[in-house]
Amino acid sequence: MHKPNANQLKPVYKALDFNNTEIAFRGNSNSDLERAYWLFKIISVRFLTKIGPPITNFAMAIGLPIRPLIKATIFEHFCGGETIEECEHTISQLAKGDVGSILDYSVEGEDEENVFDETCEEIMRTIKRADGDKRIPLTVFKVTGLGRFDLIAKKDSKEVLNEDENAEFKRISSRINRICSLAHERTVRVMIDAEESWIQDSIDQMALEMMRRYNQNHPIVYNTYQLYRTNLLECLRQDTKLAIREGFILGAKLVRGAYMEKERKRAEEKGYTSPINPSKEETDTQYNDSLKFCVNHLSTIAFVAGTHNEESCRLLAELLDSKQIRHNHDHVYFSQLLGMSDHLSFNLAAAGYNVAKYVPYGPVKAVLPYLFRRAEENTSVSGQMGRELKLIVKEKRRRKVDQGKKNKY
Repeated sequence: MHKPNANQLKPVYKALDFNNTEIAFRGNSNSDLERAYWLFKIISVRFLTKIGPPITNFAMAIGLPIRPLIKATIFEHFCGGETIEECEHTISQLAKGDVGSILDYSVEGEDEENVFDETCEEIMRTIKRADGDKRIPLTVFKVTGLGRFDLIAKKDSKEVLNEDENAEFKRISSRINRICSLAHERTVRVMIDAEESWIQDSIDQMALEMMRRYNQNHPIVYNTYQLYRTNLLECLRQDTKLAIREGFILGAKLVRGAYMEKERKRAEEKGYTSPINPSKEETDTQYNDSLKFCVNHLSTIAFVAGTHNEESCRLLAELLDSKQIRHNHDHVYFSQLLGMSDHLSFNLAAAGYNVAKYVPYGPVKAVLPYLFRRAEENTSVSGQMGRELKLIVKEKRRRKVDQGKKNKY
């Protein structure tokens, strides 16, 4: 007798409702909500997000005691802790809502070989921590955490590297291979984050090589596709053809992109055509078309939809339903950042979908660039802060009403 594919069985799920704040903020205390409210209020003011980083960096440089304030506010909201061990509370809290954790060592801007080696070891520790723990379904790293940005840019521009530079680049490749090899050995998925366009070709080539080696039977290595770039859907199509031809599973994380202003500014300064789509509508269309493409090629592609866009989340959910694909299909994940878009993460998880949040961690001072970028990105996303604030206010009111009813009886 024919047995149905386990990934195509369609059980009954809880209806998906992104306005359900009770589910979205179930893991937040009243004080957590209050802190989030004021943080998003501050972040929504573009002027403050512009002057905040230089003022904070200056205060840290001259030794003002602001670290405890940062750790108790913005760090506490957007990060899991300073070490893997400190992330345990966040991992447990997310797991209560059936949301996984992606341990993300978010130290940036370093430029020394010994630091690159230490970062490699730390990323490998995240893989070892994830091994056997279903609460941590994915891990991640940035190539610029493992090697000099300027060297990768030189390689990307097709300049000839000297002997020392070739040796240095080989060390970057070796670190990446060590991480991916361990991930393969432990059957832990690892995503390679996308970066600026002028170093991305080299990153793409290394990511595809890792997939050739380690994605033969399971999706282990994922590359990231920034769909705000004009040609990325076509790149995704070509990489899929390559995976089919060479017999490996393509791991793809789909994002809109995080360096838009920086990309456009550099293109203008250097006099080349911006690699970024002219409008948000074109980026949205390309992103959603990429979701459709991945769903139509699930036997070849395992993908993570990294998005805070409600329309894209709803579209992917509907695509899976329309094709009678299980919500928790092993090749499909939704992903958001810790401290943001809980109405998406927890309501998707409640409806049975695979969901995981990025959980950044690292020393407070070293993680500051990440935190500043989150704040700046949020002010540039139309409606993002207004939506976050509106939902927090709605939940605060709901709790007051519920408390009033309890007091009445």
